[in-house]
Amino acid sequence: MLQRAFNKYIDNFRGFSREIWILTLITFINRAGTMVLPFLSKYLREDLDFSYNQVKWILISFGLGSIVGSWLGGKLSDKIGFYKIMIFSLMTSGIAFFGLQFVTSFEGLLVAMFFIMVVADMFRPAMFVSLGAYAKPENRTRALTLVRLAINLGFAAGPALGGLLIMTVGYKGLFWVDGATCILAILIFWIKVKEKKKSKYTDKEHPGEILTNSVFKDRPFWIFLGATLITGILFFQLFTTIPLYHKEQFNLSELQTGLLLTLNGVLIFFLEMPIVSYIERHKINKLKVITLGCLAMAISMYLLLVNQWAGILIIMMLFMTFGEMFVFPFSNSFAMSRAPKGHEGRYMAIFTMSYSTAHILSAEAGMDMIRLFSYQNNWFFMGTLGIIGVLLFIWTMKLVKYEPPRNL
Repeated sequence: MLQRAFNKYIDNFRGFSREIWILTLITFINRAGTMVLPFLSKYLREDLDFSYNQVKWILISFGLGSIVGSWLGGKLSDKIGFYKIMIFSLMTSGIAFFGLQFVTSFEGLLVAMFFIMVVADMFRPAMFVSLGAYAKPENRTRALTLVRLAINLGFAAGPALGGLLIMTVGYKGLFWVDGATCILAILIFWIKVKEKKKSKYTDKEHPGEILTNSVFKDRPFWIFLGATLITGILFFQLFTTIPLYHKEQFNLSELQTGLLLTLNGVLIFFLEMPIVSYIERHKINKLKVITLGCLAMAISMYLLLVNQWAGILIIMMLFMTFGEMFVFPFSNSFAMSRAPKGHEGRYMAIFTMSYSTAHILSAEAGMDMIRLFSYQNNWFFMGTLGIIGVLLFIWTMKLVKYEPPRNL
């Protein structure tokens, strides 16, 4: 019985092209080597002795660079191709990480972090476009899920290895490893994957799925984007306000908070691909799945209003994790499905910018709500925000349903 279940699980990973597996490998290498960013605030405070206000502004510079980089990466992917952008982004950011350790002034780091994130986050929209080029249409959502698994595994390994490096060689070691893994990842991609300007696969099932020529005139996409921004704000609470709440309300240790986040990663690793495969096989409406996921995220926030029983944190994490598995893979897939040929980059740029913006807003809104009111007010606010997201997704569904189809 176990053998049968294992074989069924493995079947979910069949049917991908060689290029998709290489993209997955380089994503894992790159994310496992992402060691500077998880320890950045700690490095700025403990090693460079910056004030909390200075740390905040450097992190804002980081976020703004991410937004600009996402936009540039998408626009340039449409103009000169995703392949060149991916190589330029990882190679240049790898070299830049080597140099970042020598920048120690506040003003210098403001500029350096902005520049590095502009270059580094050009990679994300380009990579999303590459999935569309190298994966068959029926495999694109699963291909994205495979890459997400690599990201989760990489993020699980990276901080642990980073902590070990800090204990042995100090913070400087993080910059060398981060830069080296960026360069190693892109060298593997450059050697093993040939440039492809257009997808060799034609989506015969949805030839008229894209209904507008310009991203700025695509009303359903912008309403969808607003709802996506909300899901990002809710999700990033896991890394901003919730760890503080664990400590202050329930006196959980860093290990206990880490174990709750590990539960999230383990569930995603074992369940996301089978869930995505099931939904794809049965042709369930993607927007309905995303809407259900947003509702689960909203419920997870409301559950935190129960503040006298620590077990609620596990239930909350279950709702958030299933919400994440329903929202993120299919949101990427829907955003790509809206893009006319030749406009994939700018669509994915704006889509990834929504998450960069959510990262900034999540911390700002959450921290301000806690400072001005209380944790309970924040959870109620975030849950209600999630319900607004659900309504926006439903609105998007109705608009898409009644769109007149046309061929591109």
